Amino acid sequence: MTTTTTAPAPGETENAATTAAAASGKARRTPPPLAMLLALTAGLGVILVVLLMLFIMPSLKSGAHDLPIGIAGAPAALAQVEAGLAEAAPDAFTTQRFETADALRAAIEDRTVTGGLVVDESGVEALVASAGSAAISSTISGTAQAMAQATGATAVVTDVVPLPEGDPSGIGIGGLAFPLVFGGIVVAAVLAFLFGSITTAAFWPVAAAMALGIGALALGLAGLQEMFGAKGFTIGAMIMMFIGNPLAGISTTAAWLPAGLGLVGQLLPPGATGTLVRSVAYFGGAGGLTAGLALAAWVLAGVVLLILGAARNRRRAAQQAATAPVEAVAAA
Repeated sequence: MTTTTTAPAPGETENAATTAAAASGKARRTPPPLAMLLALTAGLGVILVVLLMLFIMPSLKSGAHDLPIGIAGAPAALAQVEAGLAEAAPDAFTTQRFETADALRAAIEDRTVTGGLVVDESGVEALVASAGSAAISSTISGTAQAMAQATGATAVVTDVVPLPEGDPSGIGIGGLAFPLVFGGIVVAAVLAFLFGSITTAAFWPVAAAMALGIGALALGLAGLQEMFGAKGFTIGAMIMMFIGNPLAGISTTAAWLPAGLGLVGQLLPPGATGTLVRSVAYFGGAGGLTAGLALAAWVLAGVVLLILGAARNRRRAAQQAATAPVEAVAAA
């Protein structure tokens, strides 16, 4: 019996050789498991360091930086106060003069300034708003006491807008960043009735502010998801979690953060929500306009991205439906 062997065509031989060479090249280019493990470990280490810096650096760099405070008293005394502040704490404060202590109080209540000093014959009075920021209030109080000791006068601290008695340290408001995802009314109820952080009268304004913040966060992320897919959602969520949260300044307000970092935090929903909630809870809404506009902008942007993304996806689906019969005929 005769066996016939068919030689491969020249083109088939070349294709087989090319495929074998490519496979061999891929095998050679695959790094060894140890190198892959070391690279993965190094990459994770870099990511952890970056995340650690994002959460810790704002706290390390926080402090009194150009804090707007008011001063009231005789012109000669105010000049001495300004000179003393500039010498003792350079770049810590920016001062604004007021004709009377009542005018200064009104400015604190309107959140035009973070606090102030009243200087007269009896000594120094620090006007603070612990509801605005306990850290800033302590700094202004300490400054007043230092000034009084230097001149042999007395120092008095008056809390113009105090925190509620149920939460004198402001822990409830300070912990708002992460619970934003649990819903505005639920969180507001917890703050009001469990922690005592807000009064009953402020319940619905705080709930509305929280709802706006959650809407801004949710619609923004949903819009990114609809427009750019999973990558858009992932990037947006990482920005909110790893940049928005540490730069929110909720417990101390953005004024306590370095100027650039504080501004970035206030442009994102967590920081803007914290500012708006504090404003409606303690200051009758004063100082919350910019934060409210920032949240409204996120809501609007999210809605626009949802509409545009949905329209684009419908067009793509229609195009695929139109080309499917043609492809089916061609395959047959």
